[in-house]
Amino acid sequence: MVKAIKPILSLGAVIGAAISFVGCQGSMNTKAASSLTDTVVVDSSFVIDSTSVVKDTAVQKEKGYLTERWRNPVQVPVLDTLNPISKDSLARFVRLERRRVRDSVTQELDKLPKHVYFTFDDGPLIGSSAIDSISKAKNIKINAFLVGRHANMSKRLKKDLQRYKDNTLVECYNHSYTHAGNRFNTFYSNPVSAYEDFEKNELDLELKHKIVRLPGRNIWIYDDIRRIDLKSGASTADMLYTNGYKIYGWDVEWRIHSASGKPVQSVEEIYTRIRNYMNNKSSMEPNNVVLLMHDDMFQSKKGQQLLSSLIDTIQTTTDYKFEFISDYPFRY
Repeated sequence: MVKAIKPILSLGAVIGAAISFVGCQGSMNTKAASSLTDTVVVDSSFVIDSTSVVKDTAVQKEKGYLTERWRNPVQVPVLDTLNPISKDSLARFVRLERRRVRDSVTQELDKLPKHVYFTFDDGPLIGSSAIDSISKAKNIKINAFLVGRHANMSKRLKKDLQRYKDNTLVECYNHSYTHAGNRFNTFYSNPVSAYEDFEKNELDLELKHKIVRLPGRNIWIYDDIRRIDLKSGASTADMLYTNGYKIYGWDVEWRIHSASGKPVQSVEEIYTRIRNYMNNKSSMEPNNVVLLMHDDMFQSKKGQQLLSSLIDTIQTTTDYKFEFISDYPFRY
């Protein structure tokens, strides 16, 4: 499956084609020339011939610029074969047009609601009960990606699992039964057995949502999106998606010290990264930012204070809404 080009972003493809064509009139190398296609797909209903953008003077003289079906038209100046526009002038124009459209889109997105997703991996572990309590105290939605083997390690962890299930502010999702035994390449080398591991986890934990995060992999497959970080997990992810699961990765990670289990970055660092992703529209989905954490980061009082502080900072300085991954993404 190939990621579809979204209409709101496809303008870059059109502008890129114009720049490529301008370059090919000058000193385009062989590789670049061979990659230039005849058409650029803007959306499912509008195709621009890349040669007509620059060469079709009759069309340009008649219309002045291309405007068909575009909310933010790419305005290409009228071309005159007797007094042609220089390569540098057209390239500069296209750069300015790209900036204009990007700023316009950003301004519109800034007016819309912002959504943040707190996701916790590997639970239930020591720290899960504190996460559960904090979600209630702060009245925020959280997302728990659970490992079945951990739930069966002790009576305490089984109780923590039940706390999650009883809390209406928590949704529980699938993070595999074995967590790949922390041997990820070996685990994903057999996609069938890996798939069965997720299936076992769903049945054992009685999970209601067909939502997965792959251990050791930042892979996204949902709707028309497919993004793979490491190929060794791709076949397993594709098999899960084919069987009705959605796979979600993350935008920002609050990393964990492997030895101590303590958070690596400060609250300020994580808060700044979330804000940057939101403001720059650089997350997987604009206005939606997914934060990855791990349950055992918050087993100590210090870790719990850091989590509470991050939540307080977001709630007091932004209008972000805490959301469930089952509602991801909010699009407009």
